[in-house]
Amino acid sequence: MTDHGYTQGRSHIWTSDTIRDIHAKAELGRYQIRGFSTFRQFPSWDDLVFLPAVMTRLPLEGYREHCETRTIIGGGKPDLVARPLELDIPIYLTSMSFGALGTNAKIALGKGFSAAGSASSTGEGGMLEEERAASTKLIYQMTPSRYGLDLEHLRKADAIEIALGQGAKPGTGGLLLGMKVSEKVAKMRTLPMGVDQRSCVRHPDFLGADDLQVKIIELREATDYQVPIFLKLAACRVEYDVKVACKTGCDAILLDGTEGATAAAPEYQLDNCGIPLIAAVRTARRAIEDLGMSGKIQLVVSGGIRNGVDVAKCLALGADAVAIGTSALIALGCNSPQYLDDYAALGTAPGACHHCHTGRCPVGITTQDPELEKRIDPEVGGERVAKFLRATMMECTGVAKSVGKRNVHNLEPEDLRATSLEASAFTGVPLAGVEWTVGPQYLGGR
Repeated sequence: MTDHGYTQGRSHIWTSDTIRDIHAKAELGRYQIRGFSTFRQFPSWDDLVFLPAVMTRLPLEGYREHCETRTIIGGGKPDLVARPLELDIPIYLTSMSFGALGTNAKIALGKGFSAAGSASSTGEGGMLEEERAASTKLIYQMTPSRYGLDLEHLRKADAIEIALGQGAKPGTGGLLLGMKVSEKVAKMRTLPMGVDQRSCVRHPDFLGADDLQVKIIELREATDYQVPIFLKLAACRVEYDVKVACKTGCDAILLDGTEGATAAAPEYQLDNCGIPLIAAVRTARRAIEDLGMSGKIQLVVSGGIRNGVDVAKCLALGADAVAIGTSALIALGCNSPQYLDDYAALGTAPGACHHCHTGRCPVGITTQDPELEKRIDPEVGGERVAKFLRATMMECTGVAKSVGKRNVHNLEPEDLRATSLEASAFTGVPLAGVEWTVGPQYLGGR
């Protein structure tokens, strides 16, 4: 008898995961929430390869010739920004709140990125004093909720990021479940303990670019024109969103792809909203160029960036820097093979855990439980993160040297070829071997 795939769990429509999801909704009466990132599969950075120098160029000697990595964000408007954000590497820590992460994790990340000559970000909920002390450079995120907003903290920051969207859950606000709203978190956010916190979807004091331009001017005045101001956008209507953002007078745009992770989000958002970063970088760069803002507004990208080769590919497609989150948490110990009984109690195992939203993180990163938090030693964790960043930059500069570049910021689309039709269509990079591009041609430089 022919099997047409109608057996429960074998249909491509009614898969076992789909059936489990429907059963869960029937029991809970609501959609499901989880942490981590999308489970959808997209064309990835692995579908792009570099073309190292062989005959047409000269590669750089790996250990004898230097490849520059210094990165300046917010240096395009010296009359408005007295202290641009100067980093030794083109990587900084993306925004992750105290609340989503515990105190020790925030301290360790601050120490690790500081040791690598880079910056950290507060995320939603205000500035944690311990994180400020651990971070030589700290970006202050201002979200629609205004949780923890403090003028003195703004003035202590090395940059300000206005969050307008997040790749993991575009079009919605932050979510922090009650089990993570500890006394300390509740005090910082002026919230009742143990109650689920849902942030506002949009900022209360501006509705569009004109209003936001006024808000940016107010922030410049409040910080005495010292620090750059970023806008964080989810990758959605990239070309037009970036062009509107350019008109607000910001100094940098952080574009967050749908691969970006979160401590808690509705599953339907994680898997069905926004577009992959690989499809957004080139479009964003072109939008900035169309307005003649290259060099005046920097482009930072984030979402699913795993290693130094991913960083190099982002730079080649037009990013000025990248922001990472999940890879830094994994370097800190996320999903490491320890405390196996605690993983099992969550119904998961090392390498497959995505239960950040529960507050029961087995390794002590995404928790407010004092006993679990003790599993993170800030000194040891900071050293692990710093080593990861050093290794990541060895990969990034190694790639740049192999294609004959003395500065990672000189990487360009011409250095890449696509190994899949989708990657070529997403990026405008020619297909390897045939040298033609799927879809519209991308003209101009970067």
